[in-house]
Amino acid sequence: MKVKTRFAPSPTGRMHVGNLRTALYAYLIARHADGTFMLRIEDTDQERLYEGALEIIYRTMEKAGLDYDEGPDKDGGVGPYVQSERCRQGIYLEYAKKLVETGHAYYCFCTKERLEGLRRVVGGKEISVYDKHCLHLPKEEVEAKLAAGEPYVIRLNAPTEGTTTFHDEIYGDISVENAELDDMILIKSDGFPTYNFANVVDDHLMGITHVVRGNEYLASSPKYNLLYEAFGWEVPVYVHCPLITDENHAKLSKRSGHSSFEDLLDLGLLPEAIVNYVALLGWSPEDNEEKKSLSELVRDFDYRKINKSPAVFDMGKLRWLNGEYIRQMDDAAYYALALPVVEKAVPNAKDPKLLADLAKSRIETFAEIPEIIDFFAAVPEYDVEMYVHKKMKTTKELSLAVLREVLPVLEATEDYSNDALYALLVAFAQEKGYKNGQVMWPVRTALSGKAQTPGGATQLLEILGKEESLARIQAAIAKLEAEA
Repeated sequence: MKVKTRFAPSPTGRMHVGNLRTALYAYLIARHADGTFMLRIEDTDQERLYEGALEIIYRTMEKAGLDYDEGPDKDGGVGPYVQSERCRQGIYLEYAKKLVETGHAYYCFCTKERLEGLRRVVGGKEISVYDKHCLHLPKEEVEAKLAAGEPYVIRLNAPTEGTTTFHDEIYGDISVENAELDDMILIKSDGFPTYNFANVVDDHLMGITHVVRGNEYLASSPKYNLLYEAFGWEVPVYVHCPLITDENHAKLSKRSGHSSFEDLLDLGLLPEAIVNYVALLGWSPEDNEEKKSLSELVRDFDYRKINKSPAVFDMGKLRWLNGEYIRQMDDAAYYALALPVVEKAVPNAKDPKLLADLAKSRIETFAEIPEIIDFFAAVPEYDVEMYVHKKMKTTKELSLAVLREVLPVLEATEDYSNDALYALLVAFAQEKGYKNGQVMWPVRTALSGKAQTPGGATQLLEILGKEESLARIQAAIAKLEAEA
């Protein structure tokens, strides 16, 4: 059996991390087995459609590297690949009527008011269980209502006795009492199929062998099995993925600010790092190596090793992994992403590549670059208490004295290269009886206004140049004098 998987998103907005993981796992299962990966668009819920969402899906798949063999723009012979188009061809209604003919489904003409009357509270929760009222309508009455154009839905005629058992590769065998199953709607009154019905029909007609989805669909799986059995079709392999939670073990939601693939890109994260991390949300490689390229994931992925416990989305771990990817980027790829950020943060930078290089080993996301280098554009407001450093043994008074004494020394030198400046300041400290840190710390603080900088005092002097460096030290002396 050749493996064929599908990713079947609804075009309702940005792609949630859980949906991205579903797409990724379906992709990895297919590629690992040298099978086929298909994209299908499930847009039968017309009320939830989001303008531009289809483009988001295509863009996300491309940026994530999840190339598909078949889809709306890649005909593999089993299209259309958009459910609304399939609906217009009458595919779902045709198969629903086949179930009606065999007694596995029936027309339902119940009004909204009657259905509201069926609601009841069970365990503190309001539910609605259909009472099979229209199942017992005489055939002549059904035909008359259809001929009269009365609104209808088509419902599954679920058994009321016995149990339905299905097997999931992650959760094992699960049995459900048939008495608990509702006669779910297959075809809605607008003529569109429900998600539950359409995906079963499409998965069979399109030859899907492995169905990958979130574990929230476990409760619906018995109904899927009843449909497969009613049609006499082979049930595919089910792979239900565990829930993804935030750090507080609540379901990952849009309120977190990083629940979608594009949210994460907006935070300055790399697509490769995001895909790598998402693969680890519920699955661990046997070699325990967490940093893996997409091709390495294809090689190593085994869906039977997916954990059934909820997976915690740890933003800190993702940022760390992203930092590892950044540090291993080649110069061309790194500069392509870093330089636009550098040039926006420091418009007057003489050497943007140098600033990008300084930031590379210090960032976990590209969005952190401005915070690290923005002082090269202008010294931010800072408190003179920054000149007090226990380890360097500096005080405000000492810092003021050092800056006053070192200013003419820096004015007199013409060589503003890092090595020459370092030798100059070390010699100055030795001559004046200061420790090196007692000179370097005040100079660095005066130049940057920050407690942490990408580079030491002499590196900053070199990058800023003589004129700007002297102006900043003079301003620092005035600031210290004003607050003395």
